[in-house]
Amino acid sequence: MNHETPLSPLPLHLLSALRCRVLTARQLRQHGVPAAELTERCRPGGGWQQLLPGVYLLHPGPPTSEERLHAVLLYAAHRGPGVPRQPDPSGDTPQAMITGLAALTLHGFSESPPLLALERIEVLVARTRRLRSTGFARVVRAAELPVAREVTGVPTAPVPRALADAVAGLGDAAAVRRLLTESVRDGHCEAPAVVRELSRARLLSRPHVVDAVDTLLAEGRALAEQRLYAMVRAHDLPDPLWNVELRLPGGPHLGGVDAFWPEHGVALEIDTRAPRPEEDPPHSAFDHKREHLERLGIAVVRCLPRTLREAPEQQAAVVRTALMAAPDRRPTAYVVALPR
Repeated sequence: MNHETPLSPLPLHLLSALRCRVLTARQLRQHGVPAAELTERCRPGGGWQQLLPGVYLLHPGPPTSEERLHAVLLYAAHRGPGVPRQPDPSGDTPQAMITGLAALTLHGFSESPPLLALERIEVLVARTRRLRSTGFARVVRAAELPVAREVTGVPTAPVPRALADAVAGLGDAAAVRRLLTESVRDGHCEAPAVVRELSRARLLSRPHVVDAVDTLLAEGRALAEQRLYAMVRAHDLPDPLWNVELRLPGGPHLGGVDAFWPEHGVALEIDTRAPRPEEDPPHSAFDHKREHLERLGIAVVRCLPRTLREAPEQQAAVVRTALMAAPDRRPTAYVVALPR
């Protein structure tokens, strides 16, 4: 058989057997449905309906949540003016992905509404796309698309990006705070990643978002501290002094650290910073403090909340290595550790 031979159109009566009965006009033509018949079937009593421009539902009655998601993705991926004919050669990123509240619901957020309760479903596309919001499809543009996650087979924006797109459309301070807090409390992502996306979206000028971010960062730090305590216990590390302020005797404060092993000259700090694009990383406050302490012979271990959550054994190994290397370092200057 010649592989170039076109397949026969799918018989019309078999379209009803499709699991997701949402197709574009182009797909229907490929199944042998001419434009005139499509128009006739979408008339009152015809059994089909147009959900979005060029996207059709092959049964009467309201669409399911799955059908609405599928319709929005088909609408956004439909080739039109400004859309390249060939897909991205890398094949890693789809042309469109669900974002905003719908994406958060797919990710399992309890504070986001059920899919059927959403008047609009947000879809993320490249900024170069010439595509309009219409019906229940709201188009959101990005200069660079993130790597989508497949959630129940649906290409979905990662949680930090979905949160930023959701927050952009919310004026309810309590709702924003609940969503941001849940993202960290339930382990969907880390606070710095969320703040980074909110900053990129220029949402940190909104007072109710700033207030929610303060709550988010406090929640993220509390969780990271709990995981740090658990890591020290679970991996049989020596008990440190917890949450202390270091200073030279009769001299200036050196800064606070989350854990300090004075016998070994090792300090640990959980780095919960939310980096800003304009920040110069080598000259951050964290690096200044680390350099100052290391000049005094104190090794500083930087600890990321994500590592504590995803790889505590890896973080424990870093701390243990620093403790074991104490005899090889020059003597530590005498410092005073005060509760903070």
